[in-house]
Amino acid sequence: MFDFLSFLPRAVMQGVPLMFGSTGETLTEKSGNLNLGIPGIMYVGAISGVIGAFFYEASLPGPEAFSPLPAVLISTSCCLIGSLLMGLLYCLLTVTLRANQNVTGLAMTTFGVGFGNFFGGSLIKLSGNSMPYLALSDTSAAFRTKLFPTAGTGWVGTIFLSYGFLVYLAIALSLASAFVLHHTRVGLHLRAVGENPGTADAAGINVARYKYVATCIGSMIAGLGGLYYVMDYASGIWSNNAFGDRGWLAIALVIFTIWRPNVGVLSSILSADCTSCICISRQA
Repeated sequence: MFDFLSFLPRAVMQGVPLMFGSTGETLTEKSGNLNLGIPGIMYVGAISGVIGAFFYEASLPGPEAFSPLPAVLISTSCCLIGSLLMGLLYCLLTVTLRANQNVTGLAMTTFGVGFGNFFGGSLIKLSGNSMPYLALSDTSAAFRTKLFPTAGTGWVGTIFLSYGFLVYLAIALSLASAFVLHHTRVGLHLRAVGENPGTADAAGINVARYKYVATCIGSMIAGLGGLYYVMDYASGIWSNNAFGDRGWLAIALVIFTIWRPNVGVLSSILSADCTSCICISRQA
């Protein structure tokens, strides 16, 4: 008999990287930038967080000196910085230097995957692990700590309360992005920049500034998807090329949700459900 209570939380966890990626890409595309570098940005965000967590754990005199809060803050900050730099690079090439967006995005995806594999392989060698992966179990446990107590909550706790903080952050960012885009003056200006930059410029809106800010914020949100995949979904295990096609799925999800981040909350989980069902049917 199909165990729905075990299946749905796993589908939610699979859908969170897509939620982060699609929310970030939606903000980027609303500014008029089609950023096909999202898969590379998510990869760089993941490896940047891994680098921060690795050196934090390596600097400790012993396992008993580990503290969850600094581990989470350091890895998250490194992830956001790495993703921000990728977003700035994309804007410099496409907005300032007016390079082709599609070519730039594909090049950044190739660069991001190569960057992650190079530094990931280097960290594996530094750790002295004979296996082709890096384990950050302590930092992963900090990310996977449940925010709410689930004892005595039954199926409600299993479905809604059994996740780490990044799951709820992904939902909050999606809903906040939708509100900003459709109910604020900043969102109105951003949509005007994406739909008709000439008219927006004539109205006194700084087109380049909006493109830079939206793309950089979108890149940082997408980078959190990569961090979540490694630290929460994969239990702190970094392995080169293990991220799969989640970045491309996030870009496709933007079109599926009609550029509405709030719709992406359910759509990302639905897409993960469909993927899981396909995998289960193939195994059967």
